[in-house]
Amino acid sequence: MKRTIWILNHYAGNMYFDKGGRHYSFAKYLKINGYNPIVFCCNRKHGNEENYIKENKRWIACIEPEINVPFIFVKGRPYHNNKERVFNMLDFYRNVKRAAKAYASKYGRPDMIYASSVHPLTLVAGLQLAKQYKVKCICEVRDLWPETIVSYSKHFKKSNLLIQLLYLGERWIYQKADALIFTMSGGKKYIKEKGWNVKGKKKIDINKVYHINNGIDLSDFDEKAKTYKFSDADLENGSIYKIVYTGSVRRVNNLGIILDCAKRITEKRIKFLIWGDGDEIDTLKERVKTENISNVDFKGRIEKQYIPSVIKQADLTLLHWEMSPILRFGVSYNKLFEYLAAGKPIFSTVCPNFSIINKYKCGRETTGFSPEEIASGIMEIFNDSKENQERMSSNARQAAMDFDFKNMTNKLIDIIESM
Repeated sequence: MKRTIWILNHYAGNMYFDKGGRHYSFAKYLKINGYNPIVFCCNRKHGNEENYIKENKRWIACIEPEINVPFIFVKGRPYHNNKERVFNMLDFYRNVKRAAKAYASKYGRPDMIYASSVHPLTLVAGLQLAKQYKVKCICEVRDLWPETIVSYSKHFKKSNLLIQLLYLGERWIYQKADALIFTMSGGKKYIKEKGWNVKGKKKIDINKVYHINNGIDLSDFDEKAKTYKFSDADLENGSIYKIVYTGSVRRVNNLGIILDCAKRITEKRIKFLIWGDGDEIDTLKERVKTENISNVDFKGRIEKQYIPSVIKQADLTLLHWEMSPILRFGVSYNKLFEYLAAGKPIFSTVCPNFSIINKYKCGRETTGFSPEEIASGIMEIFNDSKENQERMSSNARQAAMDFDFKNMTNKLIDIIESM
């Protein structure tokens, strides 16, 4: 057995039950390659009163049977707002270190720590555990805190004292990490833009910065597409052009602009099929009814295992979120890789830097975030030749192969072995 790798991810609990996700897949293929991965996650469901494991212990160890990897569920309180969520983060920060100490005394120490954000306290805990056990620590950045807060918030500016403190903490993490992995392509660009790579005691060595995007476990995706067939009258209707969206239907997703776009499309064969749920679903359904938007159908929530079957039956997959300054550093949107695996053309309502869609020529991105421009971009694909649409489909599947977690894990192993 090669090295024991402790993977810290506050929000990896759902991966144990979904049998998929970034760190589930990394753990799976690390195990196949002879490593001994252990995943530490919070036992509290995201924004929910429930625990994943119905016990109130400080930590519970469960072996995931399909990949034979231990998941350590760490105690955390429930939360329903941002203030409570911060306390949940603090719970995980404290309790994961206590759980790690108890686990190490019973099962052995780690050879390396791999700590993954979203929030930075997980990275701080990883660095402290690495120092305690005198091992190297990889810090993985999946969300730029506080840069993301500044980009999307109407209240927090860069001059805000709390934001300034978070920037100082972020720089400290990057400096102390033995290796930095960014899921977005522009990690080095971000550090250089901040001027954190300049000479001095707090300099961040740009040579320890790596990029491993999110990806897809293709063998798992293809197996689910075969096993969990999803039947739907619209999907099976060969006379309509099916534009499929799967994901959250929340105010933050701003799907109202898709309804505005649909109203501007007069081609009768085009239909938007939206799978998902959220706090805006009732409002949007009411709009469809009162405004007589006949080419949009909200299908409701769908179990995750059926998503491969649904999107493989699409003619065009829809990737939608709002343009933001943060996208100049690229994106690591999980949904994109499912769409690539489906092997269908993709239409995106934003144009991030380091665009995978443009690189692989597997779809289109709108040049402007307005209903008219989105509708125009969709019609360009609809009116494109059959040969070009098939080429985009083929390119999408090729991109998925490049982002298969088998290949992504090899990149991670290269980083581990270089340390």
